[in-house]
Amino acid sequence: MKIAFYGSSILSAYWNGAATYYRGMLRALSAKGYDITFYEPDVYDRQKNRDIDPPDWCKVVVYEGTVEALKQVAAEARHADIVIKASGVGFEDDLLLEQVLSHASPHALRIFWDVDAPATLAELRANSEHPLRKALETIDLVLTYGGGEPVIAAYLAMGAHDCIPIYNALDPSTHFPVEPNPRFAGDLGFLGNRLPDREARVEEFFLVPAIRTPKQRFLLGGSGWGDKVMATNVSYLGHVGTADHNAFNNTPKAVLNISRESMAEIGFSPATRVFEAAGAGACLITDYWEGIPQFFLPDQEILVARDGKDVSQIMAELTPERAKQIGAAALERVLREHTYAHRAEDADRVFRSAQRRQVEAAE
Repeated sequence: MKIAFYGSSILSAYWNGAATYYRGMLRALSAKGYDITFYEPDVYDRQKNRDIDPPDWCKVVVYEGTVEALKQVAAEARHADIVIKASGVGFEDDLLLEQVLSHASPHALRIFWDVDAPATLAELRANSEHPLRKALETIDLVLTYGGGEPVIAAYLAMGAHDCIPIYNALDPSTHFPVEPNPRFAGDLGFLGNRLPDREARVEEFFLVPAIRTPKQRFLLGGSGWGDKVMATNVSYLGHVGTADHNAFNNTPKAVLNISRESMAEIGFSPATRVFEAAGAGACLITDYWEGIPQFFLPDQEILVARDGKDVSQIMAELTPERAKQIGAAALERVLREHTYAHRAEDADRVFRSAQRRQVEAAE
């Protein structure tokens, strides 16, 4: 089956947190026999900051950030059996949705794939005339990469025919244990760009614990933190390329996941970073959010902190031996249950079920 997928970027992870998810999902779907074309706009300097070459498991079409180019690629939807418009494409999202839906074949499965459900739902609640809200009645299926029952209920209440989470996961071919890198030697590492919806939580869960534990070395990677006041035991690394993520994850004694506030509130939203760190065999400390045990066992496969004091206490008590045990257990769990091959099985089952319903409805 042919998939036309319209998203932000698969070639560049530059200010594009969905890249890892797209890559893992589409590679795994390709392995199941899907013929995929991914359409991405040339915006936000992403093409100047590519971190992968065009893959052999997916055709990639990069189009100019113009309305004319958008309409040209949207017209290609007519050739697909499954047409997918993702959230947060980054250029004329509403127009792209309208164009893609209008060009899709009457027999095609129409999907909206939400890679930031809290943000999307906030927009829909604020505007009853939002184009997506109106389009839900013609969209066959909403998929999300997190959110669980709260997100499902919200979408159904707004008129979606169905909403199913296809969670983030691990691509073992890109995230795996590697030799430690002295550049990332330390006690606790955090990797994440500076975002308004995350900054206060980074202060609470990372920067304040660094002040409380001055004898430990903290590593901060990501863009936008250069002018942030930090304790002297925090080493700011700036942007850390994807090629270095495995070493960043498994070199420090532990690494920290800090959810955006909206993701933490809605729960059941493990970030790609959670699975990437587990895939590298890292001892991961995560801030608390509802649904953690669905993915990892607290205190055995992952450590959970409800606030900065918890982070400080965990770091004070965590030995290198226990950190290695937790990292090994997380790696075993993620390979057993949370790879993109597992998620592709879920997506394939969802696609085929939705297509059967289409056929039955037409009879």
